[in-house]
Amino acid sequence: MEQRLMIHQKNIVLATEYISERIPSIPRTALILGSGLGPLTENLVDPLALDYDDIPGFMQATAISHIGRLLHGTLDGCPILAMQGRFHCYEGYDVLDTAFPVRVFAALGMKNLFVTNAAGGINREFNDGALMLIRDHIALFANSPLCGANFEELGLRFPDMTYAYNRDFWQIAREAAQKTGVKLFEGIYAYAKGPQYETPAEIRALAALGADAVGMSTVGEVTAARHCGLEVIGLSCITNMAAGVIDKPLNHEEVLATSQRVSHDFCRLVTEIIKEL
Repeated sequence: MEQRLMIHQKNIVLATEYISERIPSIPRTALILGSGLGPLTENLVDPLALDYDDIPGFMQATAISHIGRLLHGTLDGCPILAMQGRFHCYEGYDVLDTAFPVRVFAALGMKNLFVTNAAGGINREFNDGALMLIRDHIALFANSPLCGANFEELGLRFPDMTYAYNRDFWQIAREAAQKTGVKLFEGIYAYAKGPQYETPAEIRALAALGADAVGMSTVGEVTAARHCGLEVIGLSCITNMAAGVIDKPLNHEEVLATSQRVSHDFCRLVTEIIKEL
């Protein structure tokens, strides 16, 4: 474990050097795009793409619709660094791998992390295609990217997660939704390891704990971000209702189809939020 952490730490330095030598400037905000949400990058002006395969320490993005590129460009005049695809533990990666890009963003000197994901709806007030501002998360059984020796230069041994998602950013998101006319729900995101979808019994348990949506990403990235001192905003696209909420089987094609259907509203909202971060 100690050797793995040393390699991880070394790769942060190498990746930081690789990226900083190839992009014209370091933006304030990094954006991680979830399943089916990659089309936002089509709106980037003067995009510069770095393949994950070429960046030290970055993994291959094997999940469906996750292309595997880090893009630098401007979104409606605002500079951004966007991950077109993320890494998941269900792909066989360690939680250290999933959090690695976030630590690189912090090492580059970035200030904000904007995480997005496709999620299953637990809250019965939601519908397919709803957008949910993440106000908090539940991940009681998730592995933490902070396990093992602490990187003192990154953050504290026991970081506080009371304000995992920046509350000032909530108001920015609400105002952006009002300005764009996009309906925005708010709620709690629950993490599940996957890749299998949750059982109806698991969804009932998560609902009892207060979860509004469930997905297979995001939490490790947010934990690493707060450890590094990055401020976080999160947005879930509710691409399907979770098992047992409606009486029908789940499939990933539905996730991608719904993401595509709401991509216009998603892009407008995310762009407006980024302009104010």
